[in-house]
Amino acid sequence: MPHAIAPSSEAEAFLAANPDLVSVDLLLPDQHGVLRGKRIPAQELLKVYEQGLYLPGSVFALDINGNTVESTGIGFDTGDCDQPCRVIPHTLTMVPWQNKPVAQCLITMEQTPGEAYFANPRHVLDQICDQYQSQGLTPMVAVELEFYLTDAKRLKSGLLQPPIAPITGLRESDTQVYAVDNLDDYSALLDDIVLAAQGQNIPASTAVAEYAPGQFEINLQHVADPVLACDQAILLKRIIKSVSRKHGFGATFMAKPYADQAGSGMHIHMSLLDDSATNVFACDQKNQPNAMLGKALAGLQATMADTMALLCPKVNSYRRFQPGFFVAMAPTWGVDNRTVALRIPNGSGAATRIEHRVAGADANPYLAMAALLSGALHGINNDLDLGPQTTGNGAEKTTSSLPLNWVDAYGILAKSKFAANAFGADFLWVYVQVQQQEYTEFNRHVSSLEIDWYRRTL
Repeated sequence: MPHAIAPSSEAEAFLAANPDLVSVDLLLPDQHGVLRGKRIPAQELLKVYEQGLYLPGSVFALDINGNTVESTGIGFDTGDCDQPCRVIPHTLTMVPWQNKPVAQCLITMEQTPGEAYFANPRHVLDQICDQYQSQGLTPMVAVELEFYLTDAKRLKSGLLQPPIAPITGLRESDTQVYAVDNLDDYSALLDDIVLAAQGQNIPASTAVAEYAPGQFEINLQHVADPVLACDQAILLKRIIKSVSRKHGFGATFMAKPYADQAGSGMHIHMSLLDDSATNVFACDQKNQPNAMLGKALAGLQATMADTMALLCPKVNSYRRFQPGFFVAMAPTWGVDNRTVALRIPNGSGAATRIEHRVAGADANPYLAMAALLSGALHGINNDLDLGPQTTGNGAEKTTSSLPLNWVDAYGILAKSKFAANAFGADFLWVYVQVQQQEYTEFNRHVSSLEIDWYRRTL
């Protein structure tokens, strides 16, 4: 299905409503979910809407530090050629944290005009959504993002440190999960985040204090459009980091910024609507999933190991997987159980849904969502049978079976026939090449811990 392109009338109306506009940030999420792009003068906005703009396809071959990974084949091998990019409808908004009138919008890259670029993660997700649509089904999804506020100054060692609470003047040092007082301490910051989200039409709702000093979670409301949900998650990350910086804090979506504290996850909720907008997962007894829900859960279990490298894309991602931190290490499912990978939350039968709890906050939302939706569809289309649920502490009741280190996870993804079919073999090649180069570069560095352990003893 051709992707939607924003009409020039959208830019004309926006410029008329914001005559003092100075510049516009054109944002393209890369393979890591990092926003790349250009900042243009306001007077060039209408031209971009009408004619598009050009960026090199190698944007999707960049490692986390912005270096092109040539083994992808989309760098020098193509002459580092430009690809057309177009504005995504309804993403043009003002940027409230800037000190001057600045706007932003999301753009998407094309292979040729009207044809999405194969290496674009947003396109990968869009294709999977088309498969649901062809079967008369619509995923209803919501994204929950955990993150840490940090002190803007790092320790002498280079490590992060928790922030100093604005009201008490004390550095955060303990866990106060769901503590309202912690929300009060940071109310000015959290209020500004919510106001910025509202101003950009991003449906951010609940903010809660999480399981570690300076850790919070902000939830997005359910929408019947997974691509839109991921657009909103990407932009909410930008809001959180930018507004936090304006308040004098750092904010990080690293999966495990502190060795002895809980990691940060990206939990995704999913139900499934038919043509009459009825939830096909709805069931009267949640400890007995109906046939459709059971197949979806079985598919997610069957494909979780194959897609682990999409859910947990970085070396740091795998440091989350430790006992006692509510992170499942096997593809388990259960009812109202936060120790499993696939949780069926409490609620009315009509609200029955899957909460996927494996992805780290560092995952690209488009790819984490693609892993979830493709896995569920695999189970539905292949009539997979669901095994018994896990009750009690999943860490004690099951044996770790997911690939819980970078090398194993990417080895499985690279060889997965399921992943190649679901996401496209060409996309998968580029994705794996980029991540492998990043891992190789990471391993070239000698850590201070190695020096401490080995320099005198060996």
